[in-house]
Amino acid sequence: MLATMTAALFLIQDPAPAEAAELVELKSVVPDVILDLRYAAKNNFTKTKLYPVARCFLARSAAERLARVQADLKPDGLRLKVYDGYRPLSVTKKMWDLIRDERYVADPAKGSRHNRGVAVDVTLVDRRGRELPMPTGYDDFSERAHRDYMKLSPERLRNRQRLEDAMTKHGFVGFETEWWHFDTEDWKRYPVNDIPLETLAKRR
Repeated sequence: MLATMTAALFLIQDPAPAEAAELVELKSVVPDVILDLRYAAKNNFTKTKLYPVARCFLARSAAERLARVQADLKPDGLRLKVYDGYRPLSVTKKMWDLIRDERYVADPAKGSRHNRGVAVDVTLVDRRGRELPMPTGYDDFSERAHRDYMKLSPERLRNRQRLEDAMTKHGFVGFETEWWHFDTEDWKRYPVNDIPLETLAKRR
């Protein structure tokens, strides 16, 4: 029993293979995903533009999982809209200076799951690209955004559950205080990065 537990511990701590951790442009893996990258504009909680380019990157393994989610949704006339993916550590530091609350912003001393490239902020849209009604808008720092908040209309509850079911089927885990935030279940295996987005964009 002890040997099994020790082996499991090493499995969790082992770094992800380099090819899985490689940051790739999401559109190259999921061409028809809709992007609404709020931090590349001013319509976000900071009211400032934090990203110099409107390009979304994820670890290859996370992008491939998201492609499978998208494929599952298509027969129902649904698609994904992504608000954020990989986030440089330097940006997390700026957010932390504004909101020092780990329910909503990661402590940069620990590193964010977004910094690892395996966290994605996402919602559902219909065939016309219209967002389905969800508990709140994006980056809502209230209890209504919490995953266990139930004082919502039946439609909003169904849509939240539909998104969660689609994501968890392919190895994503929802963050408890943000209905839109999902991480790959093995996120701890990936390194924290501070590669600027413009640097990644130039490589493509």
